[in-house]
Amino acid sequence: MQPSDFPVFDDDQARLGQLLFFDPILSGNRNISCATCHHPDHASADGLSLGIGEGGAGVGPERTTGEGAARIRKRIPRNAPALWNLGAQDVEVLFHDGRVSRSDVYENGFSTPAQEWLPEGLSGLLAVQALFPMTSQFEMAGDPVENQVGGAVYDRIDNVWPILAKRVRGIPAYAALFIAAFDDVNDPLDITIAHIANALAAYEGLEYQSFDSPFDAYIAGDDSALTDEQATGLGLFYGKAGCAACHSGPLLTDQRFHALMLPHFGPGRTRTWDPIVRDVGRMAVSDRLDDAYRFRTPALRNVALTAPYGHNGAYPTLEGIVRHHLDPEARFADWRPEMARLPAAPWLTGSDFLPLQDKLERARLSARYDIAPRALTDNEVSQLVAFLHALTGTASLDPGFARPTSVPSGLEVD
Repeated sequence: MQPSDFPVFDDDQARLGQLLFFDPILSGNRNISCATCHHPDHASADGLSLGIGEGGAGVGPERTTGEGAARIRKRIPRNAPALWNLGAQDVEVLFHDGRVSRSDVYENGFSTPAQEWLPEGLSGLLAVQALFPMTSQFEMAGDPVENQVGGAVYDRIDNVWPILAKRVRGIPAYAALFIAAFDDVNDPLDITIAHIANALAAYEGLEYQSFDSPFDAYIAGDDSALTDEQATGLGLFYGKAGCAACHSGPLLTDQRFHALMLPHFGPGRTRTWDPIVRDVGRMAVSDRLDDAYRFRTPALRNVALTAPYGHNGAYPTLEGIVRHHLDPEARFADWRPEMARLPAAPWLTGSDFLPLQDKLERARLSARYDIAPRALTDNEVSQLVAFLHALTGTASLDPGFARPTSVPSGLEVD
């Protein structure tokens, strides 16, 4: 990858987006920001298997599940994905199940949960994606009885965004920044949710670019950039281990969906009217049985920094997820609940692993996987893991935008 693989992001919009990214003003109860689950201290993720959204406290692996009436009612169903290179021009699909993608099915350029009600004026796929955590009850919106945002989404999804835009443009400091950053904003009343999402996308797209790893130097011609162990692991990645069949191209992902037989736990992202707790992945978007239990192939830049791994964070180590890929059936059978990084929530203990204990659901999930077992020695596994560490960026890991100490809303910054 190289700079030309990205659109040109406006610096003023990115600086504004950085403030919005860290500002809880975009959450229903004004208590959680984008950065809470995608924090720079944790390589743009949160270090948890399943995130702790609305009602939690703190950041990263130390985040707690809250207390009293404000405590969480549900874990976030899936692992918080890292943001590296999501702003690249070739990215076609986002979220683990691909529910945001480039498409003209609704005649607006995108296929999303908002369908034809997606706001106009969005700069691209990353801006589109930024809209949807704001509409999720357990991520940022909050309970319908708690605030106007949480209630609005149950009427129609696009009713949330004007409420949040009104909040932001009512803050004089934000209004001035939007007028300075956007040519089509001359008055606070001109500020829409599209401007907010475009600013967030400019920040994420500019801040989280990474194409300066030892691997990048090696493929550019520097034979000394990889250790001998990493170079051997590269050969395995593109050869015997078969990783590149899915983790292909400059983004190291085919942007397609595959069933890996990962163990299931947590609340799952259940479909409407689904009678049991489970997560059928892409099928929930496409309604195609062939897509059951398939999830989007993740990109691998900085993967060594973004544990745990899998769409639900089932594996705490790179070695663990590598070995699962090599023998999904055996690893699925051997997986144990203590491997998950789940902050304590005693009131959820009885339900956290219900899907894992459901014999029929286990049978359905274990009957669906798209990768054939491959035999690697322990030494070869170590070499492959060493190569994955060579995908970690160098100078790109130093933030271009420092974490703000304050935001225009005056709310607390994570």
